Amino acid sequence: MSQKAENLLNLALDATSEEREKSLELEVGYQPLDQEWDLIIKYSGNLEAVREIASSVTELSNEYAILTVPESRIEQLTRVPQIEYIEKPKRLFFEAANGKRASCILPVQAAPLKLYGKGILTAVIDSGIDYSHPDFRNTDGSTRIRALWDQSIAGNPPEGYFLGTEYTQDQINAALQEPTKIRQEQVVPSRDVSGHGTSVAAIAAGNGRGSVGGIYAGVAPESELLIVKLGNPRREGFPRTTELMQGADYVLRKALEYRMPVAISPHNIQVYTTLSTQLVAEIDKDAKAHYRTRSQQINMILTEYYKTQTTTKHESE
Repeated sequence: MSQKAENLLNLALDATSEEREKSLELEVGYQPLDQEWDLIIKYSGNLEAVREIASSVTELSNEYAILTVPESRIEQLTRVPQIEYIEKPKRLFFEAANGKRASCILPVQAAPLKLYGKGILTAVIDSGIDYSHPDFRNTDGSTRIRALWDQSIAGNPPEGYFLGTEYTQDQINAALQEPTKIRQEQVVPSRDVSGHGTSVAAIAAGNGRGSVGGIYAGVAPESELLIVKLGNPRREGFPRTTELMQGADYVLRKALEYRMPVAISPHNIQVYTTLSTQLVAEIDKDAKAHYRTRSQQINMILTEYYKTQTTTKHESE
């Protein structure tokens, strides 16, 4: 082992071919047919000695270079005095795929659990959503969005609120029947200008229909969606905590109306106001208490049922 080489490279060089094939990382950079490695080096001075060892050399800025080197000559490469450090390539992942793996989502989506969010609501309080995107539509083309409150469009706010317009699932489905984007926006004119809310919704609950084979499905692809597009009090301004608090209150009310559990993905901003933080925390606490109580009630009913069944069985005997 060389101190110039990173630990992962040393580990890969010591591993068997079977061990490399089983790993997500050890085989990255290795070309088994030619028995060569693609490597990244940091060096000082010149690369004359390196060129005598490597099959190819690509010089980069600031004394970095990418090499292709026969595996049998890597030890010789580590002895070149101009080389300061050597590492192997790393696999790059698209954020959604790697995020699910790193967050341990994949095991709970596999058998026997198979948890995909069916029967729950995913609420996204952000910059809106591209409601026509395939990731937010069912296989028949209908929307997965139960309700969309666009706080930036004056007109028909949800009951109990005084800003924006609420669009129902039926209205969104009517818009989706239109053949063009322009026609769709004449029915439901809500737009996600920045794209941030759409990205957040896709990571949280996209069903992957926008990618080949559904490979980039989100965490809860079978959940339904509640969307709040935060309004700006002034043109060119940013949403305030008052809009955020109303959005959080709205999604809880809708969840209670639909009698469904809800997971809230709030706008990705720092909240510095104590009251808004407290409201979101209390909503979370109340929601958990509600569904915990409901779960306890169900357990009591089931317990009494099984007691009755056991008693009946004994009496019959």
